[in-house]
Amino acid sequence: MADSFDLVVIGGGPAGYTGAIRAAQLGLKVAIVEKRGTLGGTCLNVGCIPSKALLESSEHFSMATHGDFALHGLKMAKVELDLKAMMDRKEKIVKSLTDGVAYLMKKNKITYFSGTGKLLSKSSVEVTLKDDGKKEVLETKNVMLATGSVVAELPFAKVDEKMVVSSTGALELDKVPKHLIVIGGGVIGLELGSVWLRLGAEVTVVEFAPMICGISDQGAAKSLYKILQKQGMKFLLSTKVTGVEVSGQTVTVTAEALSSDGGAAGQKPADPIVLKGDRVLVSVGRKAYSDGLGLETLGIKKDPRGMVEVDDHFRTSVPNIYAVGDLIRGPMLAHKAEEEGVAVAEIVAGKPGHVNYETVPSIIYTWPELASVGATEEQLKKDGRAYRAGSFPFTANARAKTMGMTDGQVRILADEKTDRVLGCHIVGPRASDLLAEVVVAMEFGASSEDIARSFHGHPTLSEVVREAALAVDKRARQS
Repeated sequence: MADSFDLVVIGGGPAGYTGAIRAAQLGLKVAIVEKRGTLGGTCLNVGCIPSKALLESSEHFSMATHGDFALHGLKMAKVELDLKAMMDRKEKIVKSLTDGVAYLMKKNKITYFSGTGKLLSKSSVEVTLKDDGKKEVLETKNVMLATGSVVAELPFAKVDEKMVVSSTGALELDKVPKHLIVIGGGVIGLELGSVWLRLGAEVTVVEFAPMICGISDQGAAKSLYKILQKQGMKFLLSTKVTGVEVSGQTVTVTAEALSSDGGAAGQKPADPIVLKGDRVLVSVGRKAYSDGLGLETLGIKKDPRGMVEVDDHFRTSVPNIYAVGDLIRGPMLAHKAEEEGVAVAEIVAGKPGHVNYETVPSIIYTWPELASVGATEEQLKKDGRAYRAGSFPFTANARAKTMGMTDGQVRILADEKTDRVLGCHIVGPRASDLLAEVVVAMEFGASSEDIARSFHGHPTLSEVVREAALAVDKRARQS
């Protein structure tokens, strides 16, 4: 007889394992199916966690080799890079965390199937086991689809994870490239480009849009762009890549500059741009991994981009089958996926699960970091919403000065009439941590005045957030 569950989760990434744990906490009998062989999904295995490990290590190396430590009176005669040790540290961190997720499955009595899941009907899931290829059928009252996303590809840039790499390959390079060409100036390209730049590579970022950082607040994006340029990262903006060719140990990238209107018909094409490097990183985004799930059999709808269509309660066109995370609309972020997984678990258990998409933070872990929540100025202007803005630089902050990290600023946007915080955009040291205060403030409908009148320890970086809030009312003080 087939095993029977209250909820079967297909996908063991942040959305899947977090949702499974919450469902188990609520007393449901839960199974989770993951094809990778280890839990944690892309984020834990080949994404968020290993990239942050390398970002941290490479930042230490950069500080030691570029004089930052010398400013603190720490002189080093010779600093050597042990790339293998750096990679080994990354792998140990990943294993520790994936082992931790596996432990949480056992602790919460969640049945884990290592294999590929496929819908047979609205109440049954077929699992092809990874080890021996045998098939098992799981009967269930509900299904949560949480299979995440995969790297988006370019038809003319075949990824071989050796010369032309995706984010996965860029985390596994066995030597520092002489010249790394990055296609795409979004989160992945800037973060991994930063890693190899710090370790000694020449890095050139080719971006189709007129500015890096995708849909980030353009003021914050421009600030980060200038800082990264000072660090030595090179950029070709408004540039379209047209070809990638590998010959021996050289990769040639051809591109063309776009006109301000994106290349109007009848315009004379510009001379081609030719770049030569020894590695190319393709980082043009990710796409929902919705193939092979049996969606067509049940008539579950997908949009033209392959994302599963859901209602406001994460239900697909089959009411007891839910979809979350990168598989559905919205930003492809682990913390967004986690909250959706929890919401589905609570809905299945008869509780009012909910996700507030207005307070989803977005972070680029370069140095300095770029962290944002809520509306951008471009969005507010487009919507015709009256607002006030307050900014404050890290250069005027005592703690930032003692750290020797004064690049960037905090900018807070508030409604002109109510003063309710509508957005916050931070470029600066530990921006990812500083942003959390504003996320909580927005969740509770706080005003900029609320932040301005709240105590912030001195001297701390958080005072920059307070000063930006004071600046909304033109009351900022110098630290």
